[in-house]
Amino acid sequence: MTSTRRRARGRLPVVLVLPAVVGLAFLLIPLVGLLVRAPWRTLPEQLFSESVGDALRLSLVCASLATVVCLVLGVPLAWLLARGDVPGRGVLRALVTVPLVLPPVVGGVALLFVLGRRGLVGQHLDAWFGISLPFTTAGVVLAEAFVAMPFLVISVEGALRAADPRYEEAAATLGASRWLAFRRVTLPSILPGVVAGTVLCWARALGEFGATITFAGNFPGETTTMPLAVYLALETDPESAIVLSVVLLLVSVGVLAALRDRWISGPS
Repeated sequence: MTSTRRRARGRLPVVLVLPAVVGLAFLLIPLVGLLVRAPWRTLPEQLFSESVGDALRLSLVCASLATVVCLVLGVPLAWLLARGDVPGRGVLRALVTVPLVLPPVVGGVALLFVLGRRGLVGQHLDAWFGISLPFTTAGVVLAEAFVAMPFLVISVEGALRAADPRYEEAAATLGASRWLAFRRVTLPSILPGVVAGTVLCWARALGEFGATITFAGNFPGETTTMPLAVYLALETDPESAIVLSVVLLLVSVGVLAALRDRWISGPS
């Protein structure tokens, strides 16, 4: 059967294979070059250096906190888009996905003009509660959450749309409220989608640069995450920049490996 399929497909056309090989090389060679230039002998020492360690710890903490914010806000938002009978759901869905295509720097500027000390909301936070978010670690978390949340929402909404609503309807006929049905029936059924969205959200937050540097600035130990540290180290300490880049590369590969069955695998 397999040999019959191969004969039916025939030879691969050169006009498609050649650009495909060039495209593959274009994507892989820079990554291979990064690994070749990495200082493997001094890698452990570089990882535990003060500058790299601070950036790594701050990145992990901020990305994790941003992911928690995205879970708390994004899962209900995904449910509203998939199950809620609200007018203009298409418009809401389009607005939710705007950060996916919006340049991150523009997102940082938008956050600055809304949550800054003179922003629409930030001026009241500063005047009433003495809270200032820009150029703080909390600002890093908010900037990362703003950019990463659409990844979670899209993944969870897709899982909700694929889930069979009849189970929720059956729970409702047994007297369960919509909240109880969501907790006991819907959430367990969409858990793989929630996990996938959470991992993608965390990885996106970990690699965020533009919105972070615009809204939170670049203060070592407070707002300098790994992408910002890479940018700074390129001028003063290229080896540290390569080490941080390798860490981010390994995280990306790990995320894709963890989600290979959901996002990468195709028909054989």
